[in-house]
Amino acid sequence: MDRHVEAFLEMLAAERGAARNTVAAYAADLADFGAHARARGLGPAEAGPELVQSYLRGLAMAGLSARTAARRLSALRQFFRFLAREGVRADDPTELAESPRLPASLPKALSEAEVEALIAGAASLEGRRGPLAVALVELLYSSGLRVSELCALHAGALRADAPLVAVLGKGAKERLVPISARAREAALAARGELKKPSRWLFPSRAAGGHITRQAVGLALKDAAIAAGLDPGRISPHVLRHSFATHLLGRGADLRSLQILLGHADIATTQIYTKVLDEKLRRLVEEHHPLAG
Repeated sequence: MDRHVEAFLEMLAAERGAARNTVAAYAADLADFGAHARARGLGPAEAGPELVQSYLRGLAMAGLSARTAARRLSALRQFFRFLAREGVRADDPTELAESPRLPASLPKALSEAEVEALIAGAASLEGRRGPLAVALVELLYSSGLRVSELCALHAGALRADAPLVAVLGKGAKERLVPISARAREAALAARGELKKPSRWLFPSRAAGGHITRQAVGLALKDAAIAAGLDPGRISPHVLRHSFATHLLGRGADLRSLQILLGHADIATTQIYTKVLDEKLRRLVEEHHPLAG
């Protein structure tokens, strides 16, 4: 591996607290670019703007999606900015490179009635599966947590003096997220079903000691089937989207939503405004007397 790439990856893990999978993804993207550079007699750190452009053209000719190309360009930008900060080079060859245009994608949110039906379905599950499923749905929907954040919640994450949960998000950044009273009660009820104490809010026999993404997804699917909903439409990410969409639809502002979701860039949060734009468009088409 190129020594500059190796130093960059070490920085991601040590300074930014990037997860192992994230570091591996950067390593793969930079290895692909490194092969392109070496085929032209250069190391990845020696590339100029022309080489970056030829690499991006090659991705397009190979039929890679715009999303994949944009991700690889983002990896290159961060790599070359790291080299500039370290004094390895004075310029950024990606500065003038244009990001591929991504297709607009709308989050797939449930309706409020469907969320209530999902919670009722979770409550109908037998044994300890019921309280656990209710707690998972209530927490995901009332907080907008990522599934990774939910799985890694410590036993003390629920604040005793306020309806808040302490969340360790991306980049090891902690934030306090408000939750509903019923979500808090559901989490405490699920914890009351445990046979022995644990450091995790939702413990399991998995290697990490806490509930896994797969187990959360399975609990949601079971709740969906019990509620008569299509299980293919239900996932932790859909509940996160539903949380954001419903809040925005009821008057929440983007900046507050950004903080609640833990987005580093408000541009990420702005995708939800498209959901409202689409809703308003349908409203006019369906009800305006001259829409036809």
